[in-house]
Amino acid sequence: MDQTNRYEIFRRLREALPEPTTELHYSSPFELLIAVILSAQSTDRSVNAATAKLFAVANTAAQMLELGETGVKGYIENIGLYNNKARNIIAACQILLDKHGGELPRTRAELEELPGVGRKTANVILNTAFGEPTIAVDTHVFRLANRSGLAPGSTVREVEEGLTATTPEEFLRHAHHWLILHGRYTCTARRPRCRECIIADLCENGAD
Repeated sequence: MDQTNRYEIFRRLREALPEPTTELHYSSPFELLIAVILSAQSTDRSVNAATAKLFAVANTAAQMLELGETGVKGYIENIGLYNNKARNIIAACQILLDKHGGELPRTRAELEELPGVGRKTANVILNTAFGEPTIAVDTHVFRLANRSGLAPGSTVREVEEGLTATTPEEFLRHAHHWLILHGRYTCTARRPRCRECIIADLCENGAD
């Protein structure tokens, strides 16, 4: 894709939504960590419904450990893979207390040491909680990057590296949020809403 078109895509996305953010509800980096762990293969709506009750009783690593794995399960049992997620949350909280004083570390390597945290989750936390210009590639971003021609790639890592290398610097801070939201609500998997798309004329697959 021509860099001029790439710039215009992000310019339009920014104009439509100047300050995008995650649709997960959180009030601290720790709460964001828990919400993102829970969001794997689950909707943000279901996660927000669960964390509204969970965070009311436990919103620190110490409080979560006190609640225990069984206690956590009671709040997240309507979320997919809740048994494994509860186990990861408790294990992650133990590491946070043992190695980081209960606070979230600010490096990718340390974040990825936490159970339930992979590269995508680490990128979300680094970007959303700490303002780093990272790009988290989920299914929406992967689809949109390939379909539009922004950053074609056969793997998530290829798409991430392509977007990071080619996205104009002024847009990097919010790029993945714009792409996630556009992929979630406009450039959908089965029936992309091309007639309503603000970047359709710049998309390499815009005739669909």
